[in-house]
Amino acid sequence: MELGSILQFLENKTILVTGATGYLAKIFVEKILRVQPNVKKFYLLLRAADAKSATERLRDEVIGKDLFRVLREKHGAGLHSFISEKVTPVPGDISCEDLGVKDSSLKDEMWREIDVVLNFAATTNFDERYDVALGINTLGALHVLNFAKKCVKIKMLVHVSTAYVCGEDAGLILEQPYHMGMAKRGDEKIDINFEKKMVQEKINELKLEDVPEKEITSAMKDFGIERARLFGWPNTYVFTKAMGEMLLVNFKDSLPLLIIRPTMVASTYKEPFPGWIEGVRTIDSVIVGYGKGRVTCFISGPRSTIDVIPADMVVNAIIVAMVARAKQHSEIIYHLGSSFRNPVNMSNLHDFTFRYFSEHPWINKEGESVKIGKGIVLSSMAKFYTYMAIRFLLPLKALQLFNILLFKKYQDVYTVLDRKVKLVMRLADLYKPYVFFEGIFDDLNSEKLRIISKETCQETDIFDFDAMNIDWEDYMINVHIPGLVKYVM
Repeated sequence: MELGSILQFLENKTILVTGATGYLAKIFVEKILRVQPNVKKFYLLLRAADAKSATERLRDEVIGKDLFRVLREKHGAGLHSFISEKVTPVPGDISCEDLGVKDSSLKDEMWREIDVVLNFAATTNFDERYDVALGINTLGALHVLNFAKKCVKIKMLVHVSTAYVCGEDAGLILEQPYHMGMAKRGDEKIDINFEKKMVQEKINELKLEDVPEKEITSAMKDFGIERARLFGWPNTYVFTKAMGEMLLVNFKDSLPLLIIRPTMVASTYKEPFPGWIEGVRTIDSVIVGYGKGRVTCFISGPRSTIDVIPADMVVNAIIVAMVARAKQHSEIIYHLGSSFRNPVNMSNLHDFTFRYFSEHPWINKEGESVKIGKGIVLSSMAKFYTYMAIRFLLPLKALQLFNILLFKKYQDVYTVLDRKVKLVMRLADLYKPYVFFEGIFDDLNSEKLRIISKETCQETDIFDFDAMNIDWEDYMINVHIPGLVKYVM
């Protein structure tokens, strides 16, 4: 099989992107507008009440970002007219039928014109409300599939999932689909309609009891974690994403489908420039907290590998996989990561972070340099709980007793500290499966794609996604952490 020209494949294509304000979606849109200005049109689905709100979100949360700096320099004053010609913001919501698109003439136009649909939309909070996560990550995937089936020129649906739909599997994790109802624990099968019904009943029950909205949110978060762990997944996010995959594989019929499973997505490696990032991603919460002097201990399993992949490599792989799928390539699932061919572990990350912030200390609001120590590495959750008990829980108990004796004089201080400790314990519980993760993601399908691309593609350099090329020391110290400092901290 020959891929031929990727740029030629993209020419004159009309593409629908859901979750258009998301991190990867923006990088995908920018990349294609930059390298193939002859793409016909992008429909960008944005959660918005109307066209005006969607246009404002496109301007402020997509095109207005520093990510589009290179495109702005290229087009100058003509950028606005170029974007107006190529990009149509669509107000909608993937948790609704027909993606919540209310304008019937716009909807008919989309069904007539769209060639490729990419579903980037997701809620990535590990402990999202179960009703919200189910609506977006699971049922939303089905709504996107049903919308794609109505597009008369459709060539494929690309669904961006996560490699961590594997749950807490260890060893070599293959690029295999999840079949409907397949649980990771126990004999009970997953019935998605039953999950949907249970969610609605739970909410109705809480509302009948006049439970405040804040408490409903807390209850629905706990309910999601409970359901996920019942079936063998560690959190609501990966559980609902796995169910979304099940629906796509089961109901795709003859529609060509691609499921992309990235690992932990980091800042851009090269394009449109190195180090662009948005928001605190999985490993970044540790890096940022450490640099600001708030994290003094690291939890790290002795055999744990951190699987990181730069965002622009993910986008390049998606584009190449699209071309391969259009050429009737049979593979539909791709792991995009680094743990199999170019692994990096927590001790490496700890070392890179310490070296960076030792040489370039974070300057706090008071204008002072934050001095960091090497930190304590805890190799098990038992050691973490012991550390927390000695360092925080026992002093907190002493403060509570002291507070009672002094007629709650220090109640505010105690409340703030108690809340912070509880938050740390909850985060540790949520992140535990990844800190001690012992799986390696096989990327045989992705490797085949890389080989085909190198041998038969005319623009291999433009769409590089080979994690073997990454020097982790250089990338972390000179690209990723400086990017975090510039865009996040």
